[in-house]
Amino acid sequence: MTTGGDDELSVLRARVAALEAEAGSRPPAPAHHRVRSFFSALLIVVGCVLAPLSLLAAWTADLLGDTGRYVATVAPLASDADVQAAVATRVTNAVMEHLDLKDLLEGVAPEQRPLLEKSLGKLGNSLEGAVGSFVHEKAQDVVASDQFQTIWNDANRAVHTSLDRALTGNDDGAVKINQDTVTLDLAPVVDQVKQRLVDSGLTVAGKIPEVHTDFTLVQSDDIGKAKTGFALLQKMGFWLPVIAVVLVAGGVLLAARRRRSLVAAALGVVAGALVLGIGLTVFRTVYLNALPNGVSPAAAGSVYDILIRYLRTSVRMVAVLGLVVALAAWLSGPGKYAVLVRGVWHSGIGAARTTADHAGFRTGPVGPFVGRHRRWITWVLVALAVLAYVLWSYPTGWVVVGLALALLFAFAVTEFLAEGPGEREGPGEPEGPEGPGESKDSDPGEPVRPT
Repeated sequence: MTTGGDDELSVLRARVAALEAEAGSRPPAPAHHRVRSFFSALLIVVGCVLAPLSLLAAWTADLLGDTGRYVATVAPLASDADVQAAVATRVTNAVMEHLDLKDLLEGVAPEQRPLLEKSLGKLGNSLEGAVGSFVHEKAQDVVASDQFQTIWNDANRAVHTSLDRALTGNDDGAVKINQDTVTLDLAPVVDQVKQRLVDSGLTVAGKIPEVHTDFTLVQSDDIGKAKTGFALLQKMGFWLPVIAVVLVAGGVLLAARRRRSLVAAALGVVAGALVLGIGLTVFRTVYLNALPNGVSPAAAGSVYDILIRYLRTSVRMVAVLGLVVALAAWLSGPGKYAVLVRGVWHSGIGAARTTADHAGFRTGPVGPFVGRHRRWITWVLVALAVLAYVLWSYPTGWVVVGLALALLFAFAVTEFLAEGPGEREGPGEPEGPEGPGESKDSDPGEPVRPT
């Protein structure tokens, strides 16, 4: 009995040695495989390079092509403390330029002077400072009111065409701006401040003529240099993301080792998104340092952050999506730890199924049906998850995580209901990018690992 066992062990050892020798002496890949690999890598690299540009193109087209989207983007700035302070200061300066301080008290009716003096307080030797503080207080009241939100939204709706012209060089539209500058006309805010000054007893403010003063939203010499790029990105807002996806998918399908290529492509997209995110942070510092005198850096920073907030959200979303795809492709592979994770998955669901069976749970005809069509059910679930992602208006990283968890839960339910534990496969293991006749657990050209 012992001799027979030793003989079988010797045969197995000899077989393992033969397989290892065969793997070590394997001839180099044929020339056509090397050509495929070259073009596959080329397509994936180009697609990954286009990925961050695709995000920029989609953001530019969305921001400049949809007035409602733009107004909704900048609406929160009306309640931003830095923006409110900058607007109040700008309006105060405009009002003070049109107030005749020397004739201020003389131009007020005698019966109104007590109310004015009470409002201004003790003027002392600084009439200009006291009046300026009083005007600034009323300006702050206006920018903190609900009326300012309406004024802000209306002004930005009117200036949207100017933003388009500033970034793309398009001269169409009635609103005109200075070169490389996007500004808001604060005349309605000045009118509100004038009315509050009059109501507070400073009736001389009613004599101030209509004042048009600008609040700078965007100002940079670099805008003029980048107009051609912005115009191109706006036109490519839809097609550039499609081209990037097609190139990456083509590179993966052309690769000899598709699973590895998919992991590499997904991580490449993640790297491109991270580079764009870092670039946005660096450009913010450069932009604020280049602001001209008279522009509030704090308010300009708030405007910059608001304008690119959806772009940052897209960067995070693409990074998370790439990580999810790379993780799914790796888990479906033949790696040691991937196999271990799938084993834990099977064991956990098998234990749950056993417990349910002991408790009297029966699937009826559902179990055999799911067992027979599990592969098709898996692909349908994947298609539904992809469709939900595509149809989601503005997906975020959390949306991607939620869809991935929902898909994982659906896989678990399918595995639990499928009859015949010997036929069960792990999630993400349906017949995928591999061609007919290729193993699902190994890439072409990889030696078979003895167990």
